[in-house]
Amino acid sequence: MSILDMTALELGKRIQSGDITAVQAAEASLARIKAVEPSIHAYVTVNEEKTMEQAGKVQAEIEAGRLSGPLAGVPVAIKDNMCTEGMRTTCSSRILENFIPAYTAQAVANLEQAGAVILGKTNMDEFAMGSTTETSAFGVTRNPWNPEHAPGGSSGGSCAAVAAGECFYALGSDTGGSIRQPSSFCGVTGIKPTYGTVSRYGLIAYGSSLDQIGPVAKDVSDCAAVLEVLASHDPKDSTSMERSDCDFTAALSEDVRGMRIGIPESYFGQGLDQEVKDAVLEAARVLGEKGAIVETFDLKLVEYAIPAYYVIASAEASSNLSRFDGVKYGYRAPEYEGLHSMYKKSRSQGFGPEVKRRIMLGSFVLSSGYYDAYYLKALRTKALIKKEFDRAFASYDVILAPAAPATAPRLGQSLGDPLKMYLGDIYTISVNLAGLPGISLPCGLDSKGLPIGLQLIGDCFKEKSIIRAAYAYEKAREWKLLPVAAGTPEEPSGVTAGEAERRMSHE
Repeated sequence: MSILDMTALELGKRIQSGDITAVQAAEASLARIKAVEPSIHAYVTVNEEKTMEQAGKVQAEIEAGRLSGPLAGVPVAIKDNMCTEGMRTTCSSRILENFIPAYTAQAVANLEQAGAVILGKTNMDEFAMGSTTETSAFGVTRNPWNPEHAPGGSSGGSCAAVAAGECFYALGSDTGGSIRQPSSFCGVTGIKPTYGTVSRYGLIAYGSSLDQIGPVAKDVSDCAAVLEVLASHDPKDSTSMERSDCDFTAALSEDVRGMRIGIPESYFGQGLDQEVKDAVLEAARVLGEKGAIVETFDLKLVEYAIPAYYVIASAEASSNLSRFDGVKYGYRAPEYEGLHSMYKKSRSQGFGPEVKRRIMLGSFVLSSGYYDAYYLKALRTKALIKKEFDRAFASYDVILAPAAPATAPRLGQSLGDPLKMYLGDIYTISVNLAGLPGISLPCGLDSKGLPIGLQLIGDCFKEKSIIRAAYAYEKAREWKLLPVAAGTPEEPSGVTAGEAERRMSHE
């Protein structure tokens, strides 16, 4: 087995045993990045010199016995909306094209303390606004399984990097499904934790009441191990929760006997691709055979989730993004007359169309005369959706659903129709509105050879329930999706339909 084919935990174990060094792991990742980046474009920034310097320091700490964690020396990629001291952080926007933070996000700092080696910053939809990673000011990211298709978004760069073997795991952020949906499209595993579990300090905000950082990796075990490192109480984040149950790897059990799993009927109606429906229901059948109690139930108010989400998220975005005005940092228009002219030109030239659209929508719903009609009504709807989930979790331990209504769309299909792009988030946004944890993992391939994602949703602070169910399903499958890194260097662009069977290894 080559280095690139290993999971993060497998590599970490080999590094601790001395079979492989952190330097060798970093070299292998950087070589892979050079090979596939021309066709995938998962990264915005890669600093080889800094990566190798950090790998050398981590290896010295490991050899001295001061770093013995399971992820020490393992290379990681960071979504480009998390501040990293001394490394460019752009949010894939022209307005922050040359921004270099003076501090590091707490989640990234936690990884560094555990011995992670940072490879670079991954591409994303501008300010995390989008579902395809096509709104980036630095060009689109392509899906490693088929480069004619989108990787999803907004954490598309992180998910594509993991799928293409350009890192062993990555950090993403999830505001309305931005970890789970691209994980589904790229055939990788991603967790959105309960709101407040991971510090948002240093995460450049989109929707403050919805944003949450989480891991993207090759399998459930890796995600659980990374989440253990990320989860911590942070006094610098007023929404950070102090938890004592963050030993998520303890939930890696194949025993789901007696676990109650609910399937919401409204998630399997009109608009869901038949191949996706069949694959997700097959996963439910597998869990049922393992001893879980699987039932359908009615989850109300789903149709109101999208309008409520986009009103709330856009309102918070209009407030959060008001700080980018060309005064203190970021892009400033080269020519202007007076202060107001500088504001207008800097923001109109620095922001892309999707960001401008959401700022305008947010400013509208917060304006006098419309605040009560739209924003307050959306907040009341959010509270009702949370009550519906509370009712569901009184009967079920886990909710099973699709991660997205279809597999990855072709590049350009969604961008021309924003409403269609927004509807693609229908199965993920309710989780953010209610502050719940959710995980996406592969449950098959469609006829085009593109991955299908299964979503498991848990009650607040019940990450262990979804990790347990996901791990049990992952171990019960008769196949596994081989990482795209298993391809030859001469075929760096990913998997086509003709290669699908080769990538679906039957065990």
